[in-house]
Amino acid sequence: MNLVTHSLEKPLSDHIESIFMYSAFMPDHEIERIVPTGHIFILFELDGMTRHTYDNHSLESTGVFDRVWISGMQRSYLSISAHQESSMLVIQFNTHGAFPFIDQHVNGLNSKVLPAETIFGSEILILHDELLKQTASEEKFKQVEQWLHGIFQEDKIPPEELVQILEQLKIKPFAEHNSIISQYTKTQKHLISQFKKYFGLTPKVFHRIFRFNGILEKLYQNQQIIWTDIAYQFGYADQSHFIKEFKEFSGFNPQEFIIAEHHSDHPNFFPVK
Repeated sequence: MNLVTHSLEKPLSDHIESIFMYSAFMPDHEIERIVPTGHIFILFELDGMTRHTYDNHSLESTGVFDRVWISGMQRSYLSISAHQESSMLVIQFNTHGAFPFIDQHVNGLNSKVLPAETIFGSEILILHDELLKQTASEEKFKQVEQWLHGIFQEDKIPPEELVQILEQLKIKPFAEHNSIISQYTKTQKHLISQFKKYFGLTPKVFHRIFRFNGILEKLYQNQQIIWTDIAYQFGYADQSHFIKEFKEFSGFNPQEFIIAEHHSDHPNFFPVK
C-alpha cells in the first residue's frame, strides 16, 4: 500500500489530526472491523468503487456509499467492506475538532455513516470530482485544504475548559474520571450537554473508548499477556466487566482476539471475512 500524508498549518492543524491518501491497498479479506477511536472522518473514494457497511452480527449490508461520505463518532465497532486496489483520501478530525466545520451538533452524527452531501451539500461532490481530475497528491491535498478553510467557522471553536477536560480523559486513568469532570465550573448535566454538542459523546463514553484503545496499544507492544493484570491496570471492577467492554468495542472476547493474532498488527482495523 502506498501512503501519503499532508501537513497542515494553523488554524486547520488545531482541529484536524491528519489528512492522508492511500492507494494500491491489497487486503486479504473482504470485510474488516474498525474499533471506535473518538474521531470523525470524511472519506473520498478515488477509485470508483462502492463501499458498504454491514450489520455487525449478520454481516448483511446496511449501507452503500460512493464518492464521499462522513463517519461520525462511533460508540461500538463498525463493519465495513475492504477492496482490492483501493484508493482513498481521508480527513481525520481531532476528537474535539469537527464542530467548527459542520452546521449541527456533533452528536447528530453519533454511530452514523452518511453521504457527505447530507452534511456539506453538493459542494463536496464537486470537490470530489475535482480531486479525480488531479494526478498529483499535493494538488488533491491543496484543494481539500482550500475547501476546509472555506467552511471553517472560528466562532464555533469549543471552549478551552471543555477541551482541557477532554484532553485529561485521554491521558488519565479511568479511576480518576470523577475527579476530572468535577473540575468543570458548571453542573455535570451542563458538561454532558456541552460534550454532546461540541464533541459528540459523553465524557464517560469517551473515557471508556480512550481506555480501550490504550489496552489495544498495550497488547500490540507486549508479547506476554496476563488478562487479570491488564483488567486491574486499566481499572475494571472485575474480569467479567473487562470482557464485556472488550467485546462491546471490538466484537471479540479477549481470548478470541489473541487466538486470531489481532494483537500482532497495529490496532483499530481487524479482518472479519
